[in-house]
Order: sequence, then C-alpha cells, then structure tokens
Amino acid sequence: MELNDDVLPLDFLPAPLKAPAQQARERLNETLAQADNIASMSDQESPSESWEALSASRREALAKVITISTFALDVLVRTPTLLAELDAAGELDATPSREAQETWLADRLDGVEDEATMHQAIRRFRRSRMLGIVWRDLNRPEGYTMWDTAAAVSALAEVCLEGALAWLEAFLQPRWGSPAQRRDESEQRLVVLGMGKLGAGELNLSSDIDLIFAFPENGDTAGGRKSLEHQEYFTKLGQKLIGALDAVTADGFAFRVDMRLRPLGDGGPLVGSFSALSAYYQDQGREWERYAMLKARPVAGDLDAGFELLASLRPFVYRKYLDFGAIESLRELKAMINREVKRKGMESNIKLGPGGIREVEFVVQAFQLIRGGRDTELQVTSLHTALKRLPELGLLPEEVVDELIPDYAFLRDVEHALQALEDRQTQRLPDDDLNRERVALALDMEDWPAVRAKLDEVRERVRRHFDAVIADPEDDVEETNDSEAGLEQWRLVWRGELDQDEAENYLADAGFVEPAKALKRLSGLYHSRAVQSMQRIGYERLDALMPLLLDALAQSETPDAALPRVQPLIEAVLRRTAYLALLRENPQALEHLMHLCSASPWIAEQLARYPILLDELLTPESLYTPADKDRLADELRQALNRLPEDDEEAQLEALRVFKHAQTLHVAASDIAGTRHLMKVSDYLTYIAEVILDAVIAMAWKHLTRKHGTPPGMSAEQAAFLIVGYGKLGGIELGYSSDLDLVFLHDSDGKGATDGPRALDTPVFFTRLGQRIIHLLTAVTPAGSLYEVDMRLRPSGNAGLLVTSINAFADYQRANAWTWEHQALVRARVVAGNEALAEKFNAVRGEILAQPRDRESLREDVVKMRHKMRDHLASKKTGTFNLKHDAGGMVDIEFLCQYAVLSLAHETPELLTYSDNIRILETLATSGHVPEDEAERLRDAYLAYRSTTHRAALTGDKASVDEGDFQAERDTVKALWERFLGAEK
Repeated sequence: MELNDDVLPLDFLPAPLKAPAQQARERLNETLAQADNIASMSDQESPSESWEALSASRREALAKVITISTFALDVLVRTPTLLAELDAAGELDATPSREAQETWLADRLDGVEDEATMHQAIRRFRRSRMLGIVWRDLNRPEGYTMWDTAAAVSALAEVCLEGALAWLEAFLQPRWGSPAQRRDESEQRLVVLGMGKLGAGELNLSSDIDLIFAFPENGDTAGGRKSLEHQEYFTKLGQKLIGALDAVTADGFAFRVDMRLRPLGDGGPLVGSFSALSAYYQDQGREWERYAMLKARPVAGDLDAGFELLASLRPFVYRKYLDFGAIESLRELKAMINREVKRKGMESNIKLGPGGIREVEFVVQAFQLIRGGRDTELQVTSLHTALKRLPELGLLPEEVVDELIPDYAFLRDVEHALQALEDRQTQRLPDDDLNRERVALALDMEDWPAVRAKLDEVRERVRRHFDAVIADPEDDVEETNDSEAGLEQWRLVWRGELDQDEAENYLADAGFVEPAKALKRLSGLYHSRAVQSMQRIGYERLDALMPLLLDALAQSETPDAALPRVQPLIEAVLRRTAYLALLRENPQALEHLMHLCSASPWIAEQLARYPILLDELLTPESLYTPADKDRLADELRQALNRLPEDDEEAQLEALRVFKHAQTLHVAASDIAGTRHLMKVSDYLTYIAEVILDAVIAMAWKHLTRKHGTPPGMSAEQAAFLIVGYGKLGGIELGYSSDLDLVFLHDSDGKGATDGPRALDTPVFFTRLGQRIIHLLTAVTPAGSLYEVDMRLRPSGNAGLLVTSINAFADYQRANAWTWEHQALVRARVVAGNEALAEKFNAVRGEILAQPRDRESLREDVVKMRHKMRDHLASKKTGTFNLKHDAGGMVDIEFLCQYAVLSLAHETPELLTYSDNIRILETLATSGHVPEDEAERLRDAYLAYRSTTHRAALTGDKASVDEGDFQAERDTVKALWERFLGAEK
C-alpha cells in the first residue's frame, strides 16, 4: 500500500507546508514498503494494512503530526508498527494510567541482564510514550489541555526513574549488597527529589529533569561481595541512574539529567545524607535555593523518606513570618536574567524574555515565598494549583488570575510546539518561515502573523502583572510624591548628609513642628550601635526603607508624635529584617502605620512588641473592618487546621497572633471612627469567645488523648462550660481587659476516665481547668492571650477550680453572698457545651429571680459599694475617676445589679441580658425607671466607657478633671439616691 492522497490527504495543510509534508509522506512510504517486505517473508501482517485501517480523522491527524514534528516522523520511520499499537491501546486519545505504564516498563525490563539492554529498553519505552504525548498535544482530543501534556511527560519521567532505579538496585545487589536498615528498622533506598517542573508535575515536552539525590542515614551495605559505606554506595547508584536516563546511545537518550541544584552544585557531593542536607540548608542555604526547593517533590526511590526530608527543610523554604525580602531577591534574579537576555539577544525567548514563562513563575513564587509560611495552602509544588489559590487568599484579584492562567498555558503551548519539532529543549521563536508555519499549525492558528499578534498581547499582559508584583516600591512613591526633592532628599536627611540648618528647614517644610528634636532622634538612630553593627543585607533594607518612612511621616497629620512612636518599632525589627522589607515593599502599609501610630501610642506599642502584626497593615479592607463572630471562628479554625494537631507550641503561637491581629483590627476601626463604642466591645468579646471555644477543644483533646473520657461523655465534644463574669459576661471588654471566668462540668464526679492512664473524674476536670488556664496565660514569643481571674468561682480561691453544675447551683442557693449574686447578674455562658449552657441559664434564672428582702438587699449592696470605693476611688483631689468615684461607672453597674436582684421575680425580662445597657432599656420598657432618666443613665455609661476606651488607645489615664461629666454624675447620683437611699 502507498500513502497517497486518498490514504494520507495533505490538501487541508497551508500551502507553505505541503512540500515538506509530501517529503515526510515519501519517507513513510519507503519505510512501509521495507516493513511490508520483511513481514511477507515471515508470514506476518504487513504494517501498511494497519495504517490503511486508520479512520479518516486519524489519517488527517497523522498528516498534521508528521508535518509539524520531525521527532514523530523519525519515530514512525524507525518503528512503523508503533502507530497501530498506540491506536489499539487508546494512547492516541488519552494518557495511559501510571499503573499501566509501570507494568509496561517492568515487562520490558523483566529478564534484562545487562545495563546496555536496560538502557535500550528504557529509551524505546520513552520513545513510544513520547510519540503518544506529542500526538495528543498536537491533535488535542476533547478536553485535553497543555496541563495534560505537562502531567503526562512528568509521569513518564517518574516511571522511567523508578523503573531504572529498581532495576539497578537488584542488578547491583550481588556486587555491593543492600543498605543497612534505619534506626527505626525500616529499609533504606535512594531518595530522588524532582526539582523544577518535574517537581511541579508540569514538565515540558523536551525538558531536562532537575534532580537531587539523598539517603536517610549513614551506614554500610551488607549482603554483597563488597561492602560500601552508604555515601559511596548511593553515589555509585546515583551515577548509574543518571547514565540510565541521560547517556546517549544508538537509541538516543531518555531524559537529560541536571544535578546542579544539589548543595554546592557541580562542586558538591552527588548524594547527601538527610543530616548533611539539613545542616547545609540551615547554615549555607542561599536565597535561590529556597526558590528551587519550592518545587521539590519525591519522584522515585523511598517516597515516604523523601517527604520526611522535605518536612525537615520546610522552615528553610517557608518562613513563619511574611518574608518580603524574597521579592528583593526575585527582583535581583530577574534583573540578572534581563541582563543576560540583552547580552545574548534573547528577546525572542518565550521563557526568559519580557512577559515570558519565567515572569508568571516569578509572580507565583513571590507569593509562595512571602506568604507560604503563614498561608500553608501555598505550600504546593504545582504552579497551576498555587495560582488558583491566590484569589481565595486575597493575594491576587480573580480577574488577574483569570488572565494569567490561560496566558501561561498559551506560552507553554508555544513552548511545546517549538519542542515538538525536533524533541529539542528550546524556548526560542523560530526565525525561518517553514518552522514558523509549523508552529502556527501546531497551535491551530491561521499563520505566523496571527501567532505573533497573540503572543505580543499575552506577553504584554504578563509583563504588566509581573511589574505590579515585582516592581520597585520607590517607583510608585516617586510617581505620587509632589515634593521636588522626593525620596533622594529624605535619603540625605536620614544619612546626615545635609548640614543641620538645611535638614531642619526641610523637616519644618515637611510639617515637623520641632524639626531639631526630630533630626536629633534620626541622627541618634542612624549612629546607634544597633544600626552600625547590622549585617549588609539588613542595613541595605533599612537604608532603603527610611526615605520611604520619612516621606510617609511627612504625610501624617502629626509627624512629631508619630516619629517617636514608630522608632521603637524600627529598633525592634533591626535584627528581623524581613519586616524592614515588608514596610519597604508596601508603601501603603507605611501610610497606615503612620496614621495608626499618630493616633494611638497603644497601637504603636503593640506593633513594636509584636512586629508580626505589621502583616495586618497589608490588607486595609480587613484592617478597618473587624470580622463578625462567625468569620472570626472560621478564620481561627483555618489557621489552626494548617498546623499539625500535635504541635501545641505552633497552635499557641497561632492563637496569640490571631488575638493580637484581630484586636488591632478593632482598634484601627475605633480610631477611624467606623465602629460605635458598643460594637468595639462586641468585637473584642467575640475575639475572646472564639478563642475560648478553641482553647476548650484543644485542652479536651489533650486530656482525653492521654487519659480517655469520663463516664458517659464523648471524646468528640467537651462536657464542659466556661461562664464569663464581669466585662466578659457583660459584653464590655476593653483592649487590655482580663477574663473573669468560672468553669463548670456536668458530671456526678464518680468513676474514672476510660483511657490507658485513667484519672478519677474530679481530678480529670481539675486538670482540664488547669490546662485551659495554661493555654490562656502561657507566654510565647507572641505574648500571652489573656490574664485570667478565677476568684468569682464558688468559695473563691478556696474553692475547687472546676465545679459541677449541681454543686454550683447548691452553692448559689445556700452559701453565696449578695455580692456573688450581683456578679451573677453579669454572668453569661461564653464557650462550651450547649446542653450544659441551658442548665446554667436555668440555674442563673432561678437564683436571680428569688424574691428578696429589699431593705436587706439594699444594705448589702451599699455596704459592698462603700468597701470598693474605699479601696479603689481616686485619692487625688480635683480629679474624677470615671470608673470608681461616686457617680461613675461602678455606681451604674451596682444600680443595674440591685434592680435585677430586687425586681426580677416580678419582671422576668430582666433576666434576659447580662449587659448594663440592655438591663437599663428593660427597666425603662417595664416601667421601673422613666424612659428619659434611663436614657440619660445609658448615655452617661456610654460616655464613661467611650472615654476609658479612648484613654486606653491614647495612653491617657481613666481620670478627668473634677468638673467634667458633671451632668452625667448628677444623673447617676439622683437615681442612686432614689433606688438605694444612700447619699454618695
């Protein structure tokens, strides 16, 4: 049979490609004629018959493939029977499964007794699979994309690596034996880490494979004719493995292998033990090696051990903090590549040139390196996966990713088309007309001008998005800065390179009221020992930041106040220069920093104490908009889910960072005036409640894992309750409030837990309470969560730390003092078991609704108030303590408590709420207090609280001049006199 126009039509091809297509067809005809002759002599089916049986669509696809790809044509010329085999196996339409490929290669290697034959088997196996991959890539079965091609090439590389390694291990065993077992008695094998696009599972059609070899532990082989130390054994095995894939034989090569990403590159050992690799990356690892390790993935050998190794290296790759220093390094790396591109005239390189493949990779790597330690969803090797997660994390707008993904896919499609021509690793656009037409046909585009137009459009978009992420921050500031001197002048001020008068005049023009004092402060910082002893990279970051910081200071309303508040923060991060990079890379964050520090020394102090909070300045939409309780709970759950369940230290740190960050959001919204006072307390209370819920769950898991659960209780949910008293119970938390807590459980106290280390039930619940207090108060680098006060529990400090609900009820009925019932007015369930919460609410309602002798009640309340005033009221004449002095906040609180205790039995509505504002509203609606008087009392209470909140932020005391708030004090005193009949 001859492949004529009827059998292999070429009329659909563009005119410039018909001649080369005709030549390809003639080559195939010669091959088929020879193959048919050979088949006829051995009574076998002639290959041409199987070609003739191809469907019309297959023949057209074949014509396209041999016209575009010289590689595919050469494979078919060499093995004309292969096309029918692939067609019969369905491999022209879909990628065969990994398992199928492993089986096929194992069958080829079965019985192979020498390395040369093994090399031949692997190369022929690879050639067959690659023909199928090129066919599918050029003809694109329904739903097939570039990503499928990349995944197929990656899987093929992994199958070849594992097949060759397993064969070599068995082949070399009689000579050198097997490696010694690990200390845990598990077997040792070579660990092969795939780097770059192999690690990502996104290899291109003719890619090198970047590898790193490792082994778990030192030792000696045993069971062979000669024993070798593991270092020598695994080195020899690695060399054999490289040769199995990389060596060029009569059958070509399987995969080019690049080992230069290993520690010390070509000058370093070919293989390293886990301990050696860990020590290297910890002590000598360079920034570019962090980028390389982003893609590292075990691809052959001992995969479990490979993941173990990568877990140990994760802190090197992903910093716990936001690492904006990575952008500087990426920027430097990109500049180096740009210089290389210009020097070698590589603008037509679609990988390294402007708007090329590398720039999309840089965008994704930047976010992975900067945020991967915190947003663990980005700790993935696949660029495609990481890119799709950026919008979910709020790091890139959805519309940007919707452009980058198809644009990157198009660039990779062009790359595959270039490499399909001759199975050659190239990213350079062709400069000859024939190959340009081939590329256009491979991309199903009309002609080369259409390809170039699309390519220019894609590269312009990629470059724009790349610049938005990687661009120098100084460029943005100088574009928006109206001052003539700009950042250069600020740089001279910072370095002290202007004479004093000139520098002071510049500071005065910039809005400083006391320029001499500001200049002295800057000079002191610049010449300080801490600054002068900084390492080079840290000093460079500080030197780049300070002009931006001074420019932002000048834009603030009170630069004289902001400078001394910001300076401690700068001093705090001189040795943690990633934060210097963060501020330098985000000029808008600097603006928010100046605004907040100008308004609040408390915020400035928090940021200086916990620089990790600087991260929050990067997202102003959340910075000034505190989350509601549901969103808080969801964010905390996500943060904790990213951490190993058994890593309590990391969980504690995450809880503290969460608390400080969310409190900063509340304070920022408070300063911005976007939140009413009551909302500020609501949000601060929500933060405490979701943290308490998480802490109960953590403590319960910890105790039940060790000791089991008490009788009749579930390991999944704690039969435990936290009751909030005081400000927490009254939903009136402030920025530095401690937590008044009472712990309750629902057990009869009998029996013991059912775990291997059983505890008596009362001991279990005491341990649980102690654990919760530890989690709340333990100090980590991010501080502590809350101060905890347990004195309001039954019998105070002399009582049990944790009480059963029944014992609590008995105590309240028979032994509680009046002041403890007053405290119960403000008590509220804040975390724990819902069924137990209902029991507590019933007990609270029963106790508070008891009819009481009003005279006796009045005497007890007044006596307690006098006692508090004697201890806590202002001793300084001419001042009014908003909280403790007569007519202040505590008087209002006592009035509300007295009202509930004396009236709840006839007005049950008073039991509904634990906060003073709504108790006052209920007193008004139930007719116990006139509406206007209740409103004045409520306004007085809000005014007092607002002032104390503001004082906490501004660093002032909660005392005012004696003449302030006179109308509010008179209102409180008048109502106190009417209700309690005691002049205050």
